[in-house]
Amino acid sequence: MNFNFNEDQAAFRDSVARFLMVEAAPEKLREIWQTGDGRSPALRVALAELGLTALSVPEAEGGLGLGDVDWALITQQLGYFAIPDSLADTACLASGLLAGLPAEHEARAAWLPRIVDGSARIAVGHPVNPWVADAHLADLLLMPHAVEGGIEWHGLAPEQVQLTACPSIDGSRRLAAVQWTPSPATRLCDAATGQRLADELLDRAALAVAGQLLGLAQRMLDLGVDYAAQRKQFGKPIGSFQAIKHQLADVVTLIEFAKPVLYRAAAALAADEPGRAARVSHAKLACAEAAWTAARKSIQVHGAMGYTWEVDLQMFMKRAWALDAAWGDRAFHKARLGDALLDGDALPLGPGATFN
Repeated sequence: MNFNFNEDQAAFRDSVARFLMVEAAPEKLREIWQTGDGRSPALRVALAELGLTALSVPEAEGGLGLGDVDWALITQQLGYFAIPDSLADTACLASGLLAGLPAEHEARAAWLPRIVDGSARIAVGHPVNPWVADAHLADLLLMPHAVEGGIEWHGLAPEQVQLTACPSIDGSRRLAAVQWTPSPATRLCDAATGQRLADELLDRAALAVAGQLLGLAQRMLDLGVDYAAQRKQFGKPIGSFQAIKHQLADVVTLIEFAKPVLYRAAAALAADEPGRAARVSHAKLACAEAAWTAARKSIQVHGAMGYTWEVDLQMFMKRAWALDAAWGDRAFHKARLGDALLDGDALPLGPGATFN
């Protein structure tokens, strides 16, 4: 069995990387962080022209109809460049939720084409998240409402909600507590359908965050390596010292061990496997550990100056800290993974069960 990504997937990933290398350079990130909204409309338009907003939208609504495995590559690039945009919330999460509604549902026809052309920002809530990202800019808010038998989903216009801003250590991650009142007019689906969509949304969102964390880990490692090659002490680059090499080697190991876990979880989600929740939780934990360690080790390589505004590392480090608890903190995902491992035959174990 060939587990490599195909040429089209690799080419799309590389084109996204080349684009973000220019459009999301650190000096531009600093400018966007300091704006009132923390977003760049021009960047969102450019991302739509690149095809990222259409990635998960079904072909019937004008999208590319790609899936979770493709996003596992793209989210790493979004993390590596720390884009100041909650693109995945609209293009991956909201489009997946809306596409899960019946084909004749009016919300699909109203919003999926707008996701494709980049003219709509959609904020998505979930019981596992106390705050909603980009609610202040959303044209539509998709909010859950717990009822007997499951979760209903409601589509709300900006004037139907009250927002309370919640500051984040990440200057481009704009969060808000959302107050709203459910009504039959805003309900998109019943509790049975809504619970299925909520479960899929949680797994897809946690996997998207895991991919970004892995990309952030790689970027912080690269910054640490670059600094260690340039900074000299006793007439030698500090990267030549064994203590520095060991710090960075620890990060490399965690990244390489996290990659197959992320890709396996993406395959499980794409195939809707019974054990997908445990696979996703494993990926979130592995990628979060890689990012957290990369931040700590790179700070040690840089010294105290790594925290300062002038050093690029602080932007990626803060994003990693902010995403660590997004869509389920470590305790939540450890509990999900532990339940699956201890539940008899719920999750087959062993080398032969990786792809069974």
